[in-house]
Amino acid sequence: MSKASIRPPQGKLGVLIPGLGAVSTTFIAGVEAVRKGHAEPIGSLTQMGTIRLGKRTDNRVPAVRDFVPLAGLDDLVFGGWDIFDTDCYRAAIGAGVLERELIERVKPLLESIRPMPAVFDNRYVKKLNGPNVKKGANWYDLAEQLIEDIRRFLEANAIARTVMIWCASTEIYIQPSEVHQTLAAFEEGLKKRDERIAPSMVYAYASIRAGVPFANGAPNLTVDIPALHELARERNVPIAGKDFKTGQTLMKTILAPGFKARLLGVSGWFSTNILGNRDGEVLEDPESFKTKETSKLSVLDEILQPHLYPKLYGKLFHKVRINYYPPRGDNKEGWDNIDIFGWLGYPMQIKVDFLCRDSILAAPIVLDLALFLDLSARAGRRGVQEWLSFYFKSPMTAPGLYPEHDLFIQSMKLKNTLRDMQGEELIHHLGSEYYD
Repeated sequence: MSKASIRPPQGKLGVLIPGLGAVSTTFIAGVEAVRKGHAEPIGSLTQMGTIRLGKRTDNRVPAVRDFVPLAGLDDLVFGGWDIFDTDCYRAAIGAGVLERELIERVKPLLESIRPMPAVFDNRYVKKLNGPNVKKGANWYDLAEQLIEDIRRFLEANAIARTVMIWCASTEIYIQPSEVHQTLAAFEEGLKKRDERIAPSMVYAYASIRAGVPFANGAPNLTVDIPALHELARERNVPIAGKDFKTGQTLMKTILAPGFKARLLGVSGWFSTNILGNRDGEVLEDPESFKTKETSKLSVLDEILQPHLYPKLYGKLFHKVRINYYPPRGDNKEGWDNIDIFGWLGYPMQIKVDFLCRDSILAAPIVLDLALFLDLSARAGRRGVQEWLSFYFKSPMTAPGLYPEHDLFIQSMKLKNTLRDMQGEELIHHLGSEYYD
């Protein structure tokens, strides 16, 4: 296999983040803590993962970061936008995710990062409002302001390349419509401030226009529309999304493939969550919850494929609930009751109680996406990066192609993509060569 031509990661890599809240500050503080030797980057494939090359008997298992040319942590520079004019130090304290002692150790960096005024409209996130918001004639004007923000950020920090990762709140549910179908229609909608265009779409449009790879960490439609796919291909920009795979959905993409592999039936899967962070407050609004619910519900159908296995999954009842409970803060608790059945139809039950920390699970995803999107750009890749589905609840795909939700297939796809980039043989796990 031929090795892809990948530009070396020379110079600084900017990481621009819409939404400098719990996830973002946990990510930034965590990277700085790792750089200073105060902590380990647990959960990050780019920092702690390995990749097998060749046969099992070859014993070639380098670290991922040594195998592909990734930007180093010391080269990362952070910036972003938020509706609250609060530096990342105060935002990290307010988020209540990290211990105060760790925050104090990285205080100089956090204090130096102040959010730029955000593109925001309360109609799309009804539970939030803030003063640090841009004013403009229309969405197009606001997109131009974001492009200018990106230019100034690059110039002020002597940055060679940058990526953008959406870490802001879940917006209301928006159905794809004609304004999203072509770039021409979308740009006309921007100039008319079409209400079917949400602020996250303005960020995605500005990012791609500026040649900056973009990933969407929320379930919003955002960059997953034909118009922005068209722009990404036209500008040779990688895009990825949507909705970071953390907590309860992570567990579903681990458990459901096991049930399917063993051909165990599932008659019901009831999921409920309590969380008290800003995400929980935003999801109290039914329209924002619908966006999240749509993302979370799609997982089991795509993994279990009831149309192919009607006797096992054809009558599956799947219910998802999210409850805002302020005392819990960022420490979400997800309960799952799973009704399964086995040989001769005999019923069994599985209970899962996952006391997780949403931002702790999301932070390494942000890091990996930033580094892998930059790698994609330097490798000349453009458009939807399906190989990054591993990180998302609702992976983006080519039109008409169903998403692959199985975590283990996603992991294989990701690592095979890295092998392909470096001209290594793809791993298929057949293993017959050991017995010939």
